[in-house]
Amino acid sequence: MPDVPAPQSPWEAAAGEALSGLHPRLLPYFRAIPAGSVGRGQGVFARAGTPRRWLWPVLWVLGRQGVLFAAWQHDVPFAVTNRPGVDDSGAPLVRAVRTFRFASGERRMVDAVTATPSGLVDHLGHRRRWSADLVAHARDGALTMTSGAMRLRVGRRSVALPAAVSPRVSLTEEFDEAVGRQRVSVTLDAPLVGRIYEYTGHFDYSVEPDDTGGTAS
Repeated sequence: MPDVPAPQSPWEAAAGEALSGLHPRLLPYFRAIPAGSVGRGQGVFARAGTPRRWLWPVLWVLGRQGVLFAAWQHDVPFAVTNRPGVDDSGAPLVRAVRTFRFASGERRMVDAVTATPSGLVDHLGHRRRWSADLVAHARDGALTMTSGAMRLRVGRRSVALPAAVSPRVSLTEEFDEAVGRQRVSVTLDAPLVGRIYEYTGHFDYSVEPDDTGGTAS
């Protein structure tokens, strides 16, 4: 009987041996989640959203899609749930739900990271209408990811936003030895406009049995 390849996460499929350079406490987050298990994290964002209220009408629309939110707050409790799966081509996929507990109410950001022959792709929102290629690098025990052009799915077509208006995502996942917790920092910047969204904070993360049957966050 031929050997069956071990399951991989999208990050393992795309980054391969580069993950070996990560801090050991980050590996559960980026390695494959076993079948029947789920990754869960709890923490606090030191800040989340944007104070630039003139952007909020657009963010309100994106908030309904589960992408970004019209809010700005410090010390925001949050939770993240990661579930493994495969996409239509059979490639590894991780579905994530990040629950932000703002003072104004609970908001959920959803995305799905997949691995393609050209690298990682992050599909954003409940219907995955937004997507971006991600380039991942491991350095000094941390994983950094930056996005290429943003794309919008219109019907069956995927349309790349012009470079002049396409936002750029920068993400860093690291382990903070000073506090013994994982730290995430995400920024979203647009040409001419500058910083349009961000969140950063610490959290604890573990992989545990999925007692919800994969239907709850």
